[in-house]
Amino acid sequence: MAMIETLIGKLIRKGRLIVAFPDGSERDFGPGGGPAVKIRLADRKVGLDIVRNPRVGVGEAYMDGRLTVEIGDILDLLRLVVGANRWEDKGSERKALNKGKKRLLNLFRRNDARSSRRNVAHHYDVGNELYRLFLDDDLQYSCAYFTDPSNSLEQAQSDKKAHIAAKLHLKPGQRVLDIGCGWGGTALYLNRVADVDVLGATLSEEQLKVARQRAEDAGVADRVKFELTDYRSLTGKFDRIVSIGMFEHVGAKHFDEFFLTCRDLLSDDGVMLLHTIGKYGKASAPDPFTDKYIFPGYHLPSISQLAESTERARLITSDLEILRVHYAYTLNHWYNRVVAAKAQIVKLYDERFYRMWIFYLAGGIVAFEGGSMCNFQAQYVRDRNALPITRDYMIEEERRYRALDLGVQRATPKRAPSKRAKTNA
Repeated sequence: MAMIETLIGKLIRKGRLIVAFPDGSERDFGPGGGPAVKIRLADRKVGLDIVRNPRVGVGEAYMDGRLTVEIGDILDLLRLVVGANRWEDKGSERKALNKGKKRLLNLFRRNDARSSRRNVAHHYDVGNELYRLFLDDDLQYSCAYFTDPSNSLEQAQSDKKAHIAAKLHLKPGQRVLDIGCGWGGTALYLNRVADVDVLGATLSEEQLKVARQRAEDAGVADRVKFELTDYRSLTGKFDRIVSIGMFEHVGAKHFDEFFLTCRDLLSDDGVMLLHTIGKYGKASAPDPFTDKYIFPGYHLPSISQLAESTERARLITSDLEILRVHYAYTLNHWYNRVVAAKAQIVKLYDERFYRMWIFYLAGGIVAFEGGSMCNFQAQYVRDRNALPITRDYMIEEERRYRALDLGVQRATPKRAPSKRAKTNA
């Protein structure tokens, strides 16, 4: 018990944490101030598991009901720990959070086509019913773009698509490749607002079914097509390439392969937009809980890794934007919707799956609020003359796309209200 007390004492520098130990004793940690959080450890082994590997130990104990939160919730607990040990403050206490991470893992891990297909299925093929419970109506499963933190999730996801479309500098009739197209929302959006043809590539059979049906329903299946294929199997040339929330699954060993493939697929005057979660500072080993239970095989790049790999591929970085807190806002919406849909999720899966999912979302929130995670939007070209020499076109086209999409939304008959409980993030 002494070891877990020492670890908690190092981490809790703000606020107050009350810990109820298995022997019936309770102890307070932290200087106080703000709401208190209380947790209960069911047995002595919980403390040992957390000390050995804090990131996995806390998550597994919470999933198994051996660590319960009696005052506050799991998000409050993680905010209490990470909020007091922000990445930019360079606190030495953060080292304690990283104990158990396999630092050499990315040097040897390979995500070949077979492994990538298996890893994608692990996360995305758990059933579309789950994602419909907490995503926006367009099923955008990536960082939204909040022009105002008070915006709805639906508005922020629509604004994200306009933000990305503007950076692609689209022209009617162009051929666009969407690598990791999800449920097809972005591909359909680009066709709708910019009159382009889109090929979406996915490794998820569940997502493919929905994407193809949506294209059929919209009457654009001849112009917006979706294929179950690995990006490395694609051929031909595309005027534009977009990839949103897919690069995280490529793996560090395959960065050069990814960018070289994209360069080969991109026309001479083409433009590519990459939207990915990234890391401040140096990239490090993956979070062991997320790697084990949520996204096996993932790796989050640093700016230097992107720069080095694209330099070797002779792709010019024509624009780079860092979204610092937009994913924290996005994840807050998802977290609140998952909590509101608890009964449905438990019925679909079980209580342990529900706790795993909200621990994953809570961990993501604090990682973007105070950890080392952010989002990169990187624009690449093969030819330095492929784009206007100022960024003004991005602002002008983004406004135009928002206005166009707003007009479509107003002209579209309203759907029946969702049965999901409304929540505020």
